[in-house]
Amino acid sequence: MHVPRPQFDIADEAALAALFAPVAENSLVKELDRLDDNYRRLIEASPFAALATSGPQGADCSPRGDPRSVVKVLDEKTIILPERRGNNRIDSLRNLVVNPQCALLFLIPGMGETLRVNGRARISADPALLAGLAIDGKEPKVALVITVDAVYFQCSRAIVRSGLWDPERHVDRASLPTPGKLLSDISNARIDGAAYDRELPARVSASLY
Repeated sequence: MHVPRPQFDIADEAALAALFAPVAENSLVKELDRLDDNYRRLIEASPFAALATSGPQGADCSPRGDPRSVVKVLDEKTIILPERRGNNRIDSLRNLVVNPQCALLFLIPGMGETLRVNGRARISADPALLAGLAIDGKEPKVALVITVDAVYFQCSRAIVRSGLWDPERHVDRASLPTPGKLLSDISNARIDGAAYDRELPARVSASLY
């Protein structure tokens, strides 16, 4: 692939606008500052979202998932995202402590359209809130209370191009490095990759919540 030359970099908004004009009306009218009934139904059908944040160390994007709906809709301006068990890096939470702005991209299995939410999050350890988010009797340590600033759907082009939901285009897992191999190679074999892979399925199953 050709290496991009710096002299062709786009460095200002006017140059971008010239390249991508005109903007279709339906691309703008679809944006709301709250959840209407249609957007609420789409969000509640999504079991997976990517959460984007930004902080002093830069940007971060991480996956979130739960059975049925990944977030709980409190009202037209507020959604709740439980912080389920993970690797304890808490990159997203560290960012949100200093910069509450965040974005979510919701995927709905089998559906081409995605949903985008931009907003501001606060990290809550309210016991009553967390109790209502328990799964299998296990509460999250905290939850994100997200105020919706903008919500809109994204057309299906990216999903169609990628064939994301097409089983015929699914990648053979055996053709790619396993988590154990990645860790073993990166750590120069300090981590036993074969043991990690062998123990991983049971560990994931036991630590979902």
